[in-house]
Amino acid sequence: MLETTRPEPLRSLIFDGNGIRHGFFTRTGGVSESIYRGLNVGLGSGDSPEAVQENRRRVAAWMTVPADRLITVHQCHSADVVVVEAPFSGARPKADAMVTSRPGLALGVLTADCGPVLFADQQSRIIGAAHAGWKGALCGVLENTITAMERLGARRDRINAVVGPLIGRENYEVGPEFVERFLAADTGNEHYFRESNKAGRALFDLCRYTLDRLERAGVRAEALGNCTYAEETRFYSYRRATHRGEPDYGRQISAICLEEF
Repeated sequence: MLETTRPEPLRSLIFDGNGIRHGFFTRTGGVSESIYRGLNVGLGSGDSPEAVQENRRRVAAWMTVPADRLITVHQCHSADVVVVEAPFSGARPKADAMVTSRPGLALGVLTADCGPVLFADQQSRIIGAAHAGWKGALCGVLENTITAMERLGARRDRINAVVGPLIGRENYEVGPEFVERFLAADTGNEHYFRESNKAGRALFDLCRYTLDRLERAGVRAEALGNCTYAEETRFYSYRRATHRGEPDYGRQISAICLEEF
Protein backbone atom coordinates (compact mmCIF):
# COMPACT_ATOMS: atom_id res chain seq x y z
CA MET A 1 0.00 0.00 0.00
CA LEU A 2 1.31 3.47 -0.84
CA GLU A 3 2.00 5.60 2.20
CA THR A 4 -0.18 8.69 2.16
CA THR A 5 2.16 10.92 4.18
CA ARG A 6 3.43 13.89 2.19
CA PRO A 7 7.13 14.74 1.96
CA GLU A 8 8.18 17.26 4.59
CA PRO A 9 11.40 18.92 3.41
CA LEU A 10 13.47 21.29 5.48
CA ARG A 11 13.78 24.81 4.12
CA SER A 12 15.80 27.97 4.65
CA LEU A 13 14.44 31.51 4.92
CA ILE A 14 17.43 32.69 2.90
CA PHE A 15 15.60 31.69 -0.30
CA ASP A 16 12.23 33.23 0.49
CA GLY A 17 10.66 35.30 -2.29
CA ASN A 18 11.37 35.92 -5.97
CA GLY A 19 9.84 32.68 -7.14
CA ILE A 20 12.41 30.26 -5.68
CA ARG A 21 11.07 26.91 -4.49
CA HIS A 22 13.40 24.57 -2.65
CA GLY A 23 13.50 21.73 -0.18
CA PHE A 24 16.00 19.56 1.66
CA PHE A 25 13.94 16.38 1.71
CA THR A 26 13.99 13.90 4.58
CA ARG A 27 12.84 10.26 4.73
CA THR A 28 9.27 11.39 5.43
CA GLY A 29 6.59 10.77 2.82
CA GLY A 30 7.96 7.85 0.83
CA VAL A 31 6.90 4.31 0.00
CA SER A 32 10.19 2.41 0.25
CA GLU A 33 10.45 -0.40 2.80
CA SER A 34 13.03 -2.34 4.82
CA ILE A 35 16.45 -0.63 5.03
CA TYR A 36 15.22 1.95 2.50
CA ARG A 37 12.14 2.85 4.54
CA GLY A 38 10.84 6.24 3.53
CA LEU A 39 11.52 8.61 0.65
CA ASN A 40 14.49 6.88 -0.98
CA VAL A 41 15.22 8.51 -4.36
CA GLY A 42 18.45 6.64 -5.14
CA LEU A 43 18.28 5.28 -8.68
CA GLY A 44 21.53 3.41 -7.98
CA SER A 45 20.29 1.75 -4.81
CA GLY A 46 19.00 -1.81 -4.62
CA ASP A 47 15.53 -0.59 -3.72
CA SER A 48 12.47 -1.46 -5.81
CA PRO A 49 12.63 0.69 -8.98
CA GLU A 50 8.88 1.23 -8.72
CA ALA A 51 9.23 2.56 -5.18
CA VAL A 52 12.09 4.88 -6.16
CA GLN A 53 10.12 6.27 -9.10
CA GLU A 54 7.07 6.86 -6.90
CA ASN A 55 9.25 8.65 -4.36
CA ARG A 56 10.75 10.83 -7.08
CA ARG A 57 7.26 11.57 -8.39
CA ARG A 58 6.25 12.75 -4.91
CA VAL A 59 9.29 15.01 -4.67
CA ALA A 60 8.52 16.46 -8.11
CA ALA A 61 4.90 17.05 -7.11
CA TRP A 62 6.03 18.92 -3.98
CA MET A 63 8.35 20.99 -6.16
CA THR A 64 5.33 21.61 -8.46
CA VAL A 65 7.04 20.23 -11.58
CA PRO A 66 6.32 17.16 -13.75
CA ALA A 67 8.32 14.09 -12.79
CA ASP A 68 10.59 14.37 -15.83
CA ARG A 69 11.58 17.89 -14.75
CA LEU A 70 13.14 16.72 -11.50
CA ILE A 71 16.69 16.74 -12.85
CA THR A 72 19.53 14.70 -11.34
CA VAL A 73 22.95 13.78 -12.71
CA HIS A 74 25.14 10.68 -12.39
CA GLN A 75 27.13 11.83 -9.36
CA CYS A 76 30.76 10.75 -9.25
CA HIS A 77 32.47 12.91 -6.55
CA SER A 78 33.89 15.27 -9.16
CA ALA A 79 34.14 19.05 -9.45
CA ASP A 80 32.21 19.03 -12.74
CA VAL A 81 29.18 21.25 -13.35
CA VAL A 82 26.59 21.05 -16.14
CA VAL A 83 24.27 23.76 -17.42
CA VAL A 84 20.71 22.45 -17.61
CA GLU A 85 18.36 23.86 -20.23
CA ALA A 86 15.91 20.95 -20.52
CA PRO A 87 15.42 17.43 -19.15
CA PHE A 88 18.22 15.13 -20.24
CA SER A 89 17.58 12.84 -23.18
CA GLY A 90 19.29 9.49 -22.79
CA ALA A 91 21.90 8.82 -20.11
CA ARG A 92 22.37 11.35 -17.36
CA PRO A 93 25.72 13.17 -17.58
CA LYS A 94 28.41 12.42 -15.03
CA ALA A 95 28.82 15.51 -12.86
CA ASP A 96 28.24 16.72 -9.32
CA ALA A 97 26.60 20.10 -9.81
CA MET A 98 24.06 21.79 -12.05
CA VAL A 99 23.04 25.37 -12.80
CA THR A 100 20.14 26.83 -14.76
CA SER A 101 18.28 30.01 -15.61
CA ARG A 102 15.25 28.10 -16.93
CA PRO A 103 12.04 28.17 -14.86
CA GLY A 104 10.26 24.91 -14.20
CA LEU A 105 13.35 22.71 -13.85
CA ALA A 106 14.03 21.33 -10.38
CA LEU A 107 17.73 20.67 -9.87
CA GLY A 108 18.24 17.83 -7.40
CA VAL A 109 21.28 16.34 -5.66
CA LEU A 110 21.29 13.02 -3.82
CA THR A 111 23.16 12.52 -0.57
CA ALA A 112 23.59 10.08 2.30
CA ASP A 113 26.28 11.92 4.38
CA CYS A 114 27.81 14.21 1.74
CA GLY A 115 26.75 17.84 1.73
CA PRO A 116 23.91 19.05 -0.51
CA VAL A 117 24.37 22.74 -1.34
CA LEU A 118 21.67 24.85 -3.01
CA PHE A 119 22.47 28.21 -4.61
CA ALA A 120 20.39 31.14 -5.88
CA ASP A 121 20.93 34.62 -7.23
CA GLN A 122 17.34 35.67 -6.71
CA GLN A 123 17.71 38.97 -8.53
CA SER A 124 19.09 37.39 -11.71
CA ARG A 125 16.92 34.26 -11.20
CA ILE A 126 19.77 31.83 -11.61
CA ILE A 127 20.06 28.74 -9.42
CA GLY A 128 22.45 25.89 -8.76
CA ALA A 129 22.73 22.65 -6.82
CA ALA A 130 25.91 20.81 -5.82
CA HIS A 131 26.77 17.45 -4.31
CA ALA A 132 29.72 18.28 -2.06
CA GLY A 133 31.34 15.40 -0.29
CA TRP A 134 34.88 15.82 0.98
CA LYS A 135 36.40 15.07 -2.42
CA GLY A 136 34.14 17.38 -4.41
CA ALA A 137 34.56 20.20 -1.91
CA LEU A 138 38.34 19.79 -1.82
CA CYS A 139 38.57 19.70 -5.62
CA GLY A 140 36.44 22.82 -6.17
CA VAL A 141 32.87 21.80 -6.97
CA LEU A 142 31.52 24.72 -4.93
CA GLU A 143 33.61 27.37 -6.66
CA ASN A 144 32.91 25.80 -10.06
CA THR A 145 29.18 26.02 -9.41
CA ILE A 146 29.48 29.72 -8.58
CA THR A 147 31.54 30.36 -11.71
CA ALA A 148 28.99 28.51 -13.86
CA MET A 149 26.21 30.65 -12.39
CA GLU A 150 28.19 33.79 -13.20
CA ARG A 151 28.48 32.68 -16.82
CA LEU A 152 24.69 32.65 -16.94
CA GLY A 153 24.53 36.20 -15.58
CA ALA A 154 24.61 35.79 -11.80
CA ARG A 155 26.77 37.92 -9.51
CA ARG A 156 28.56 36.16 -6.70
CA ASP A 157 27.91 39.00 -4.27
CA ARG A 158 24.18 38.31 -4.76
CA ILE A 159 24.39 34.52 -4.52
CA ASN A 160 22.99 32.83 -1.42
CA ALA A 161 24.00 29.27 -0.60
CA VAL A 162 22.62 26.81 1.94
CA VAL A 163 24.35 23.64 3.12
CA GLY A 164 21.78 20.97 3.91
CA PRO A 165 21.89 17.87 6.13
CA LEU A 166 25.27 16.12 6.11
CA ILE A 167 27.39 14.03 8.44
CA GLY A 168 28.44 15.98 11.52
CA ARG A 169 31.97 16.17 12.88
CA GLU A 170 31.26 13.97 15.89
CA ASN A 171 30.43 11.07 13.56
CA TYR A 172 32.95 11.68 10.78
CA GLU A 173 36.08 9.79 11.84
CA VAL A 174 38.91 9.65 9.31
CA GLY A 175 42.39 8.17 9.03
CA PRO A 176 45.79 9.88 8.77
CA GLU A 177 45.92 9.62 4.97
CA PHE A 178 42.71 11.67 4.80
CA VAL A 179 44.17 14.38 7.01
CA GLU A 180 47.42 14.41 5.02
CA ARG A 181 45.54 14.99 1.79
CA PHE A 182 43.86 18.09 3.18
CA LEU A 183 47.05 19.43 4.72
CA ALA A 184 48.89 18.91 1.42
CA ALA A 185 46.28 21.13 -0.25
CA ASP A 186 46.47 23.81 2.48
CA THR A 187 48.16 23.62 5.86
CA GLY A 188 45.41 25.91 7.16
CA ASN A 189 43.00 22.99 6.83
CA GLU A 190 44.38 21.64 10.10
CA HIS A 191 41.71 23.44 12.12
CA TYR A 192 38.93 21.38 10.49
CA PHE A 193 40.20 18.30 12.33
CA ARG A 194 39.98 17.30 15.96
CA GLU A 195 41.57 14.31 17.66
CA SER A 196 39.41 11.22 17.96
CA ASN A 197 39.29 8.86 20.92
CA LYS A 198 41.00 6.29 18.69
CA ALA A 199 44.75 6.59 18.26
CA GLY A 200 45.79 7.92 14.88
CA ARG A 201 42.26 8.93 13.93
CA ALA A 202 40.65 12.35 13.61
CA LEU A 203 37.20 13.90 13.38
CA PHE A 204 36.53 16.03 10.29
CA ASP A 205 34.18 19.03 10.17
CA LEU A 206 32.81 18.83 6.63
CA CYS A 207 30.11 21.41 7.33
CA ARG A 208 32.52 24.11 8.53
CA TYR A 209 34.92 23.33 5.69
CA THR A 210 32.12 23.73 3.15
CA LEU A 211 30.84 26.98 4.68
CA ASP A 212 34.32 28.49 4.77
CA ARG A 213 34.98 27.68 1.12
CA LEU A 214 31.67 29.24 0.14
CA GLU A 215 32.36 32.38 2.15
CA ARG A 216 35.87 32.71 0.76
CA ALA A 217 34.36 32.43 -2.72
CA GLY A 218 32.34 35.57 -1.96
CA VAL A 219 28.82 34.24 -1.45
CA ARG A 220 26.52 34.45 1.55
CA ALA A 221 26.26 30.99 3.11
CA GLU A 222 24.50 29.24 5.96
CA ALA A 223 23.96 25.65 7.10
CA LEU A 224 20.87 23.90 8.44
CA GLY A 225 23.01 22.03 10.98
CA ASN A 226 21.42 18.57 10.74
CA CYS A 227 23.56 15.42 11.03
CA THR A 228 22.56 12.58 8.72
CA TYR A 229 24.34 9.96 10.81
CA ALA A 230 22.80 10.95 14.15
CA GLU A 231 19.23 11.63 12.99
CA GLU A 232 18.29 8.15 11.85
CA THR A 233 14.55 8.63 11.61
CA ARG A 234 14.99 11.65 9.32
CA PHE A 235 17.96 10.83 7.08
CA TYR A 236 19.79 8.08 5.26
CA SER A 237 23.48 7.64 6.08
CA TYR A 238 26.06 5.66 4.16
CA ARG A 239 28.41 5.54 7.14
CA ARG A 240 25.72 4.44 9.58
CA ALA A 241 24.69 1.65 7.21
CA THR A 242 28.32 0.58 6.82
CA HIS A 243 28.90 0.51 10.57
CA ARG A 244 25.86 -1.73 10.95
CA GLY A 245 26.94 -4.08 8.19
CA GLU A 246 23.84 -3.34 6.12
CA PRO A 247 24.11 -4.28 2.44
CA ASP A 248 22.93 -0.93 1.05
CA TYR A 249 21.49 2.45 1.97
CA GLY A 250 18.93 4.97 0.75
CA ARG A 251 19.52 8.48 -0.54
CA GLN A 252 17.67 11.70 0.24
CA ILE A 253 17.32 14.53 -2.22
CA SER A 254 17.69 18.29 -2.03
CA ALA A 255 16.19 20.35 -4.84
CA ILE A 256 15.73 23.91 -6.02
CA CYS A 257 13.56 25.34 -8.80
CA LEU A 258 12.70 28.67 -10.42
CA GLU A 259 8.93 28.94 -10.37
CA GLU A 260 7.18 29.89 -13.59
CA PHE A 261 5.21 33.12 -13.42
